Amino acid sequence: MPPALPLIRPHTKDLGGGFTVRRLLPSAQRQAVGPFVFFDHFGPIVAGPDDNHDVRPHPHIGLATVTTLFEGAMLHRDSTGAVQRIEPGAVNWMTAGRGIVHSERTPDDLLRGPRVSHGLQLWAALPVADEEVAPSFLHTPAAAVTALEIGGARVRVLVGEAFGVRSPVAVHSETLYLDIALSAGDAFPLPASEERAVYVVSGGVQLDGTPLLPHTMQPLAARAEPMLSASGDARVVLIGGAPLGPRHIWWNFVSSRKERIVQAADDWAAQRLGTVPGETEFIPLPDRQP
Repeated sequence: MPPALPLIRPHTKDLGGGFTVRRLLPSAQRQAVGPFVFFDHFGPIVAGPDDNHDVRPHPHIGLATVTTLFEGAMLHRDSTGAVQRIEPGAVNWMTAGRGIVHSERTPDDLLRGPRVSHGLQLWAALPVADEEVAPSFLHTPAAAVTALEIGGARVRVLVGEAFGVRSPVAVHSETLYLDIALSAGDAFPLPASEERAVYVVSGGVQLDGTPLLPHTMQPLAARAEPMLSASGDARVVLIGGAPLGPRHIWWNFVSSRKERIVQAADDWAAQRLGTVPGETEFIPLPDRQP
């Protein structure tokens, strides 16, 4: 097996109101895995009626967000007019393209008592030719995501193709995103992709017998086909795909061109990137300008 690539450990970010996330990408070790330039794992977080973990309207350009939940629910609204309740197992792919504004809030029916939030949000860079496409939002319900069993592990093909199964989620470049649940004794070789990384959501797993701790991400060498196994209940995700080259990342903006990010910042300051119907709040630009 080729030498292991440097392990990525999370750093903690507070998004406001005590809502903290573990951020794995971008990292000091690498900016991206395949097209993925951003990887946040939040929860499990237990919130009460007095906690405000809503994310007010904010903009994106040049990327697609991918939101999946393990527990809880959130209400997505965006400037295309999309309104969607996001629940566990579904895949929510929002293409920002030339510019989109969205909010992520707690559904009204969950505000009155304790609630749990647990999930992942990733950003996939767009190919240069698609960075200025029209914004859009695509919801794929959990029932439409194919699940299969490989070596005892339960695998859901969220995005891309693996084991002869293709996800219904339409993407702009080669992208791989698998949700894998394992129990003691389960083992199978990870499918190939130009770039890949394994992230341990919970439990402990082994790659060719080497333990991986929860909340760590292990990038894989291009030609490696390591065996993933578990000694107990565990959950991991595999991400990857074809790399798109370096990107400039500032705040919520991703682009192959620095000047495009500066323009997006100016557009948001002047409220030219759109609004979310029914919303009056918004997150202002950071004090530090691009």
